[in-house]
Amino acid sequence: MRVNILEKTFRDIGSISSVAIAKGLTDFQMCMDYVQQLPYGRNANRQNLSLVLTENKGSCSSKHALLTAIAEEQSIPKTQLILCVYKMNQSNTPGIGSHIKDIGLEYIPEAHCFLRIDGIAHDLTSASSSISRISNAILKEEVITSMQVSEYKVSYHQKFIQDWIVQNNISKTFEEVWAAREKCIASLSTTATNNIC
Repeated sequence: MRVNILEKTFRDIGSISSVAIAKGLTDFQMCMDYVQQLPYGRNANRQNLSLVLTENKGSCSSKHALLTAIAEEQSIPKTQLILCVYKMNQSNTPGIGSHIKDIGLEYIPEAHCFLRIDGIAHDLTSASSSISRISNAILKEEVITSMQVSEYKVSYHQKFIQDWIVQNNISKTFEEVWAAREKCIASLSTTATNNIC
């Protein structure tokens, strides 16, 4: 009988896999399930992916980057970390509050990460996350590495918003849009249900 690669027992190799194994997470499917149920929240250090497991929380970036790093350590094939930018609004991202409407916009371009495993999208940001909620609102996507969720993702996202403001004649400054976006993320961090994407 063939073993599902996602349920293959981890080898004790790699620093991030070791943290997962120490938590009793012994295969990739188990890690995916565990990470998905963790609350949404930013970690103390964007570059230390294992903090998702030690702080017991994570963002879309840190959760999916952690899983990508484990997949790399465990040689799980066809696992990609996807960075997309989508039109974030109250309907596709419940819990962001009225911050976007408060500054007179219909949406704000938001950077979001998810996994693509063997061609199938998996959004493990929260138990209620579903990539189908934002699929029609995606403006752009690309494959990135697990280490690109720190500096690259942030600078890419900020540049995207700056260009969007100019190209769409948005009457708000970058600082105003970014401040509203930060308020949305703060609202998500305090939302009990964490209905993120």
